[in-house]
Amino acid sequence: MTSPASAPTAAVTPEVIKHLEFIQAIISRLSNGSFLIKGWTLTVAGVFFGVLVGRPGWPLASAGLIPIVGFWLLDSFFLRQERLFRRLYDDVRRPGTGVELFSMNVQPYHSAVPWFEVVRSYTVVNFYGMLALIDVVFIGWGVVRALTS
Repeated sequence: MTSPASAPTAAVTPEVIKHLEFIQAIISRLSNGSFLIKGWTLTVAGVFFGVLVGRPGWPLASAGLIPIVGFWLLDSFFLRQERLFRRLYDDVRRPGTGVELFSMNVQPYHSAVPWFEVVRSYTVVNFYGMLALIDVVFIGWGVVRALTS
């Protein structure tokens, strides 16, 4: 009886290793892009929140939701692409999966990584949802100030 660790495996060729390196480079660039988007989101939201503390108003606070939602969707796109390429990486590293050498086609994985699931992932919802919630509080504060003035 053989254990899974001693089971025979197909030889990994230098071409397959290079293919995996290419995919990993794409994953790294996508991850870096997502990080930069989060930084820009904090910067833009911080500017809106800073202005709103000095001059509260619901129109400006409402406008602050636009970049938050826009960056949320853009970051979700990067996260989905990253997940698609991770699935491609997993298939390339396993022998016998039939992935063409040096293929970067992630189309077969689209059904496994639905867009809506990525938009609602914990990391994205916690980050952008908190910023959106803060903005909604500023909207409410602006509405209350407008009604009492």
